[in-house]
Amino acid sequence: MAKVAFIGLGVMGYPMARHLAVKGGHDLTVYNRTAAKAETWVSENGGRAVATPAEAARDADFVFCCVGNDDDLRSVTTGKDGAFETLRAGAIFIDNTTASAEVARELDAAALGRGAHFLDAPVSGGQAGAENGMLTVMCGGEPEVFERAKPVIDAYARMVGLMGPAGSGQLTKMVNQICIAGLVQGLAEAVHFGKNAGLDMEAVVDVISKGAAGSWQMENRHKTMIAGQYDFGFAVDWMRKDLDIVLTEARRNGAKLPVTALVDQFYGEVQAMGGRRWDTSSLLARLEKK
Repeated sequence: MAKVAFIGLGVMGYPMARHLAVKGGHDLTVYNRTAAKAETWVSENGGRAVATPAEAARDADFVFCCVGNDDDLRSVTTGKDGAFETLRAGAIFIDNTTASAEVARELDAAALGRGAHFLDAPVSGGQAGAENGMLTVMCGGEPEVFERAKPVIDAYARMVGLMGPAGSGQLTKMVNQICIAGLVQGLAEAVHFGKNAGLDMEAVVDVISKGAAGSWQMENRHKTMIAGQYDFGFAVDWMRKDLDIVLTEARRNGAKLPVTALVDQFYGEVQAMGGRRWDTSSLLARLEKK
């Protein structure tokens, strides 16, 4: 059992922290910007809630974080009353936020300056993966630090991999989002085409999902897409945030991402339709708009 802190109890962080306490058996201290949510978490899972990230990190062996974006991340780490004010020498800060590689390298340097360690460890698998403890975790950092942290991360993951030095986890998550963006657009176009052609799309998917066209998105989203329901999984607002990170990094490294850029524009149209909180499969709604 380790002393563990968790900062950020949102849709993903809330169940991830629970797995660390229940499955991992760790002693948890939690912080959330909305204090009432942290108190609710403690009433359900034990541990204690504190008023600042600095209090959460004090004396912790491992400090986990899952917040919204680069600015949120800086606020809870190097900002006033941030976790890095009290992060002890030898502790490991594990950031599950999907953020830029730039901020990951910045926080890695800040942690080293305190004699502590940092892993950027964004996750894939969505809310269901978090709730079921089946996330994929992509880490950037030093191998010996990763090996110390992996048994703790395992509490909420089915796959944990070290991708390279600091920032590599975030870069890998960008690759993940590039793949998903093109795949979901292709699935949306396929369902749209099939429906317009008068096909029974349930029957179509039952056949083609067993072949080369099969994917996680097809298996888990085709039914709700056919029904025009978009209240499942990762929200369009968050996907656009992620794709902005991807396209910014592509401009920096010279990668050409024409499909990703186009799908990002399509998600902008979905937002304009009122779909900011719809899940990413709502690209189909844009095609079906009259």
